[in-house]
Amino acid sequence: MAEGKRVRQSGWTGRLLAFGAGRIFALGAGLALAACSTVVPRGPAPPPPPRAERPVYEEPRVETGIPRDTQRNRVALLVPLSGGNAGVGTSIANATMLALLDTGNDRIRITNYDTATGAAAAARRAIGEGAQLILGPLLAEDARAVGPIARAAGVPVLSFSNDTGVAGQGTYVMGHAPAQSIERVVAFARSRGVTSFAGLVPNGLYGERASTAFLRTVEGQGGQVVSLQTYSRTPASINAAAARVAAKAPYGAVLIADGGATAAAAAPGAKRGSPSARILGTELWNTESGIAARPQLAGAWFASVSDGLYRQFATKYRARFGAGPYRLASLGYDAVLLTIRIARDWPVGTRFPEGRMRDADGFAGLDGAFRFDRSGVAERALEVQEIRGGQTVTVSPAPTGFGR
Repeated sequence: MAEGKRVRQSGWTGRLLAFGAGRIFALGAGLALAACSTVVPRGPAPPPPPRAERPVYEEPRVETGIPRDTQRNRVALLVPLSGGNAGVGTSIANATMLALLDTGNDRIRITNYDTATGAAAAARRAIGEGAQLILGPLLAEDARAVGPIARAAGVPVLSFSNDTGVAGQGTYVMGHAPAQSIERVVAFARSRGVTSFAGLVPNGLYGERASTAFLRTVEGQGGQVVSLQTYSRTPASINAAAARVAAKAPYGAVLIADGGATAAAAAPGAKRGSPSARILGTELWNTESGIAARPQLAGAWFASVSDGLYRQFATKYRARFGAGPYRLASLGYDAVLLTIRIARDWPVGTRFPEGRMRDADGFAGLDGAFRFDRSGVAERALEVQEIRGGQTVTVSPAPTGFGR
């Protein structure tokens, strides 16, 4: 359970937005003398002793769940706190606590629930204990399980998933959607004169959505996709797909919609037909601290949220918890900032004012500006980074906000 203490806000955070019963005994005696012919009383008989009554004992009332809190609104955090994803979930939970401490907020109370033992059960318990807003869960399948339960109770869900398919009907997606990253980096490549593109995408849902976004964006930007190949995540399949792309050369850029390790493995083969082609990456690269150290990706471009404020947060996190945070921890921090901003108009004990989620001006956080579109997906202001000299360099800054 993370509860905020009132502390001084840091400068960068301030800018973003605080029971034995006794027994009764009585004795009485009537005295009489017997005589041969008469009985002479010694005086009036004393009154009978008062009747002892058994004291009434009431069982103390015991309430299940967490104690009632009439001073703060109750928010549930649903993340994996055990199992294979416990590290990520714990990092998010720690980040939400830091957000409360940094802002000095005392109007919301956050209670953690472990989704590794069952997301649906965690949601039911949270709602039963009075939660009016759910932050999380992390995984798309958990968000699908939680959504209907929360919707039936009128409780909004602010998921950390990047699967836009779970958004809608009271569920919002805060995760970094691949389509937005692809749109941003393709548009940047076009601004640098790239007209022909090739693509490598993995089999599965992520690859399907990446393919759709890639084809739509290149066409919308007036470019041409000369080859788009799929692969399974095995070395042989990756190399074969890269060879098929190379056979369609020349092209100016190749999108590899996968993590850094796969992109580094595929890049040499994909550039064989066009050595000067730029490698394009997705938001997945920003979650890997060692991405810039891969020489195969030198000169590559990828779009992601800005790391400026995140680096300051990571320093504070490391000082408090003795280890660095997972990159996704920023989602938990920013979810709390959003909640605190809306909580100004959220009387304690009432339903969360979901309508405020559609604020046209958006919200500010560690990951920059964001706002929710009509479908409930977070639209983000992204920057473009280049891998250069073993580090990432911003070559196109993110917008600072959204116009109406």
